[in-house]
Amino acid sequence: MDRRAFLFLTVASMLEPQSAAPPAGAPDTPSGPDPQTAAFEAWLRDFTIRAIAAGWSADLVTEQLAGLTVNPKVVDLDTRQPELVKSTGDYVRQSITEERVITGRRKRAEVSQFPDIEARWGVPSEVLTGIWSQESGYGAIQGDLDVIRSLASLASDGRRRDWAETQIFAAFRMIQDGDATRGQMKGSWAGAMGQTQLIPEAFLTTAVDGDGDGKRDIWNSSADALASAANLMSKDGWRRGEAWAREVLISSDFDYSLAEGPRHTPGEWAAMGARRADGLPFADIDKETPCQLILPAGATGPAFLLFPNHFVIRRYNNSTAYALTVGLLADRVAGMGPLTVAWPIEPPLSMDDRAGAQKALLALGFDPGTPDGVIGVNTRQALRAWQKARGRPADGHLTQALSQQLRAEAAPLLAPSAPPPAADGPPAPAGAPPATPSSAILGPATPH
Repeated sequence: MDRRAFLFLTVASMLEPQSAAPPAGAPDTPSGPDPQTAAFEAWLRDFTIRAIAAGWSADLVTEQLAGLTVNPKVVDLDTRQPELVKSTGDYVRQSITEERVITGRRKRAEVSQFPDIEARWGVPSEVLTGIWSQESGYGAIQGDLDVIRSLASLASDGRRRDWAETQIFAAFRMIQDGDATRGQMKGSWAGAMGQTQLIPEAFLTTAVDGDGDGKRDIWNSSADALASAANLMSKDGWRRGEAWAREVLISSDFDYSLAEGPRHTPGEWAAMGARRADGLPFADIDKETPCQLILPAGATGPAFLLFPNHFVIRRYNNSTAYALTVGLLADRVAGMGPLTVAWPIEPPLSMDDRAGAQKALLALGFDPGTPDGVIGVNTRQALRAWQKARGRPADGHLTQALSQQLRAEAAPLLAPSAPPPAADGPPAPAGAPPATPSSAILGPATPH
């Protein structure tokens, strides 16, 4: 039998129902598989051929992919734009409770390997404790989804196919090398695993034996999971001995439009009106480090100078709210007090609030990019420009009330044009193209 025939027979046998198959995906319709299931099966056949042709063991590939079905929940979570988005302040406040701080201090004290981990990789134990808390509730909530099925569902959807397929191959390598069994590889919908939620590729490149038992067990060994996270952060550029961020107080004449802008040293920021909130001096190692100022809750909330280590935390999870939570929880675990300026209470922003504000800014001549409901840097820059033009504090922070003001101001520009008066002469023939819609005067949206 030639190799091509063997591959196709392998795929055919792999697709036959298996008694131990994962739960079925979306149901079939009377006319055949639904589109999502059909797309998954087509991807699965193609991927299986490519995997074996690339040199992976046919036995390994068919065993791990046999009977696999799409998980619609995974695809939905990857593509769904949330209707309501809580503010950064709400996220941080709900994540850093006194109970979480007390538990963090206790858990930190229980890990006898922390001194060795800190000495080897330079990441403070309190920062690793903050990550441990956010990723799995100190190991209690690690996710229960089959990692390969989740990654296959993401790959079949196509949006992140290359990334997801790379992770599946990494998962194959873990199984082949004896790092984990398929049953052990449970995790989040995005394929992250263990107490510090590493994706398979990160496991292969950064997981280490932290407790000295000869294994890399990020599921059952806190020391292994925390040492692996420290190794990952060290490779991502963690700067030993430097701060991650510091809260600052803003003077009354401060130029808020400097937020998310050029980086300056702490002394330069102080000269511009942003001084350390607790009144303490900066460590010598931090004094000459350029840092960025952010106002995650606007002019009425706390302000922070972000040092390079903040952005290393962001590489673990690319979210400002996540990184602030990890860092602030770390500070509390290490014995620091709460923030000087409290987080304001803000209602969550709906999709209408977010996309409506973007459409309004675009109509008013302040380009936020595509009105997609994602409040990113482009939207905040456009909002700062609008605020500055209106003589407001240019903090770039969108609130529900500000969205309403923007939409009210832009309403005359966004209202449909009245139909023109009837012209003399015969009516337009049937099938004639409609008149150009009034929205065309706005021009095409710029990519976000």
